[in-house]
Amino acid sequence: MIEEMDRDDRVFLMGEEVGHYQGAYKVSEGMLEKFGPKRVIDTPIAEAGFAGVGIGAAIVGLRPIIEFMTWNFSAVAFDQILNNAAKMRQMSGGQLECPIVFRGPNASARQVGSQHSHAMEHIYAHVPGLKVVAPAFPADAKGLLKAAVRDDNPVLVMESETLYGFKGDVPEGEHVVALGKAQIVRAGKDITIAAYARTTHVALEAAATLERAGVSAEVVDLRSLRPLDDNTLVASVERTHRLVVVHEGWPYGGVGAEIADRVQRLAFDALDGPILRVTTLDVPMPYSAKLELACMPQPDRVVATVLRALGREQS
Repeated sequence: MIEEMDRDDRVFLMGEEVGHYQGAYKVSEGMLEKFGPKRVIDTPIAEAGFAGVGIGAAIVGLRPIIEFMTWNFSAVAFDQILNNAAKMRQMSGGQLECPIVFRGPNASARQVGSQHSHAMEHIYAHVPGLKVVAPAFPADAKGLLKAAVRDDNPVLVMESETLYGFKGDVPEGEHVVALGKAQIVRAGKDITIAAYARTTHVALEAAATLERAGVSAEVVDLRSLRPLDDNTLVASVERTHRLVVVHEGWPYGGVGAEIADRVQRLAFDALDGPILRVTTLDVPMPYSAKLELACMPQPDRVVATVLRALGREQS
């Protein structure tokens, strides 16, 4: 964010506790001191209000970054995102653009209860006019955010709350990751596992376990959910002939269902078996730590699902 605000004085940050408190997770540390209160703006607890202010600012030529303390709270601003940000270009006949970024932590944390554990990307990826990205690695978190700030459309950046402490190499300076491009983070030949955000790491751990069992799993980190990189997914399935999709959302109508539909249409002849999914269980998230872990996708569930897809169910 600092690099983009240095590069373009139209970019500003607005949200709850982003200034004096330096972000609920210290993501905006040092930014108020550097840019001042006109470009790093603390807001009241009023998501619909400051989301609307951001959308208005984008329409008149600024490039806001709106931080939700958690994407769960974006439900309060859903009308602004759905009916204003997403539709402005179409309803104005292309006369108005809405170059705005909405970002913040998404999905599960650790024992924050059912009202604070939603994986919201499925809801927003459903909406035409929005772009949705979900990075799994620090370098992609930087590169996708830069691309989002520079895009002339509303882009939602879903940052996994559980990955804020994950460390990795990040290129300095100009590092932009194109929206709509997946990446293969582990090559394999027996089955494809598609995932994103936290579940990419779950998939990688499962793949390491499967390797010890003689199964070579290819892991595709989707990175971008809308637009979705069909080409990388299809090419992987054409090599491996099987697909398991892993995501944190509920199973009904989720991103995994969309992926399954696309792959079976675009690569039906390459598939040697049905596409299977590993999701959060179809219940509100429990507060209990053990029940929370049982609900969420874990490496052992991915391993079991892969073996079932290969016809090698564990006894």
